[in-house]
Amino acid sequence: MTDPLTVITRRSLLAGGLALTLASSAHAATPVIRIGYQRYSTLVILKASGALEKALAGRANVVWSEFVAGPQLLQALVAGALDLGQTGDAPPVFASAASPDALVYVGHEPPAPLAEAILVPKNSSIRTLADLKGKRIALNRASNVHWFLLQVLHKAGLSFHDIKPAYLTPPSARSAFESGQIDAWAIWDPYLSSALSNSPRILTTAQDIVANREFFLARRGFAESQPDLLREALHQIAQTDDWAQVHKPEVSQLLATQTGLPYDTVYSAIKIRDFGYAPMSAEIIQEQQQVADRFLKEGLLPSHIDIGSTVWK
Repeated sequence: MTDPLTVITRRSLLAGGLALTLASSAHAATPVIRIGYQRYSTLVILKASGALEKALAGRANVVWSEFVAGPQLLQALVAGALDLGQTGDAPPVFASAASPDALVYVGHEPPAPLAEAILVPKNSSIRTLADLKGKRIALNRASNVHWFLLQVLHKAGLSFHDIKPAYLTPPSARSAFESGQIDAWAIWDPYLSSALSNSPRILTTAQDIVANREFFLARRGFAESQPDLLREALHQIAQTDDWAQVHKPEVSQLLATQTGLPYDTVYSAIKIRDFGYAPMSAEIIQEQQQVADRFLKEGLLPSHIDIGSTVWK
């Protein structure tokens, strides 16, 4: 005769196992939106607010990953490790060239031309843009400053063939710049604001050269399979930008904490920067097409890219 306790125990185990299986299945079925961010962006503010998690409670989980620069972020997105991210103008052009149809543009920010610059040592002999000829210039390959530097050189009647580019991540570039291993450094905020604390000289900002606009990019597969989640994320981004535009002291405090920079340094940059999400328009698509076409003309892209075909509709 079977011991009733044994039967109860077996039933309990089976019931418990079934409950765990159902719970695990439910958890596995919960959609996830994986977002890549950099320390100085709208997405940092959204992450800190927790607004997206609240909006998606019970519908999806949110996973955040930090990246040092846009090209590295989009490499992860193209590889399928991210669903949404924010970068400058050049990274999506290079990413689309390397992996056609992998990503889509889902919106953009206002221009921020004062948020990137070319720095030279305080006592450098480089005084004009033309003086960059033959010089060793650090930049992050395929980043926003890649486009910026290309246009700076064009303005001076030069090309990439006239300089010695040193492709370095921002932390490595700063070390090389401060040790005198490079002659100039094309860089963006917050690294720009941080570097200014050591009193280098600004050769030029992007003012009247390039817009330095940031874009929101999504993995095409995610945009097609989870359009409602993407729309909610973009709605929260827009709400975050609206708040940030009228709360710049609070934004500066948050970004100071994130970057380790002094509050006054961050605020001096943020107070002249605009926030405001907007969907892609014909004008912005054409602006990005010019970026792609120019890189192609310089031999820096393998083939033509149709920006219009990479915009989420």
